[in-house]
Amino acid sequence: MSRVKRVAVTSPQTRLAHSRRRSRGRWRVPRLAANDAERADALYRAQRSRGLPALAGMFGLVFGLPLVFAVFPGLDSVRLLGIPLSWLMIAILPYPAMALLSWWQLRRAEKIEDE
Repeated sequence: MSRVKRVAVTSPQTRLAHSRRRSRGRWRVPRLAANDAERADALYRAQRSRGLPALAGMFGLVFGLPLVFAVFPGLDSVRLLGIPLSWLMIAILPYPAMALLSWWQLRRAEKIEDE
C-alpha cells in the first residue's frame, strides 16, 4: 500500500479572509463626548422601554399559538385546500406577523432618534 499524504484544500478566499483578520488591530470602542454619551444613553433607554410591547407581542405570538390549538382542538379537522388549518397557522401566520412587529418596532425606534 502506498501512503498518500493528505492535504487540506481551502479556498483562496478563506486564506484571504484569515490574513485580513490578523492584519487588523484591535477594535476599540469609540469615545463619545459627555453630551453625546448622555444622549446615546437616553436613546438606548427610550428604545429599550418602547421595545417591550413588540417583545411581548412576539412572545404572545410564539406561545399563544399552542394555547389556541389546546383551546380549539377542532382546528385540526378544519381543512383549507386539503391542509389542516392548524398547520397553515403554524407555517404561514407567524412570519408576516413577525415582519409587521419588526417594522412597527423599527418605525418607533427611528421616531425616537428623530426627536
